[in-house]
Amino acid sequence: MLDTTLRIAPFVVRVRSPFASVLAHLEFFYRDCEKPQKAFIDFDIRLLPGLGAHRFWRPQARFLVDDQNPFLPLPVNQAAPMFEWGLNWTIASRSLGFVVFHAAVLEKNGNAIILPGFPGAGKSTLCAALCHLRGWRLLSDELAILDPVSGMLIANPRPISLKNASIDIVGQFPGARVGERYLDTRKGTVAHAAPNLDAIENASQPALPRWLVFPQFAPGEGHQVSPVSHAEAFALIGEQSFNQERMGEIGFRALCTLLGNVDCHQIEYGSTSDALELVAQVTQQD
Repeated sequence: MLDTTLRIAPFVVRVRSPFASVLAHLEFFYRDCEKPQKAFIDFDIRLLPGLGAHRFWRPQARFLVDDQNPFLPLPVNQAAPMFEWGLNWTIASRSLGFVVFHAAVLEKNGNAIILPGFPGAGKSTLCAALCHLRGWRLLSDELAILDPVSGMLIANPRPISLKNASIDIVGQFPGARVGERYLDTRKGTVAHAAPNLDAIENASQPALPRWLVFPQFAPGEGHQVSPVSHAEAFALIGEQSFNQERMGEIGFRALCTLLGNVDCHQIEYGSTSDALELVAQVTQQD
């Protein structure tokens, strides 16, 4: 029976489960995380077998956080990715004091680029390429965590979520560690790429928002950069925000401040190399 506590910055997470696949997932992706012996637990997560007949017939996995069950069960062979999906939901909905929205965040020289996560945009592939091919530090692949007091972006380095064709693309990057593939999920075939060690070791270091870039992958098309107005960027970010409304005026002002400090662009590209060239053009970072 797995029962471990991990510091998955900036949170402390307790994980309990009888599933060997969840244990293997944590050992592969979270082996470098601190395991505090005595610490306040932010999230108490359990992945448990299905109830009733589903303990034996078409076995299922259930995700519970603080003894609440926010999701329908999934097939038991998806218990490990369910941990990642469930932790995303937990951070997005229960991170008191932070504004959280769906985006990848990476840092170089103290400045952060934000890549909002619209479906099919190629965010995660580009995120992995920036880490492995251009030396950016991963803050998060899925969740931009904004401190409304300091205006800084908080690191939450966790596995990069990959789908379908992007799995093989990222698997060829130098130093990439891609875990097990999970077939026939609601997202297709999924896998995860481990964050680089420097992302874990420097997870206590926040980053200053500097660029907000909306990626759009368009196979077979050319590549270009287009400016995005702050008003349009605010509307688009609002679509990706999980808790801005719940944060009320604090959340509204935090996003306004963020947008006042960043350059906003959209990039359209047909290949990873094109995307890297466009990001370098926007950020002036090699």
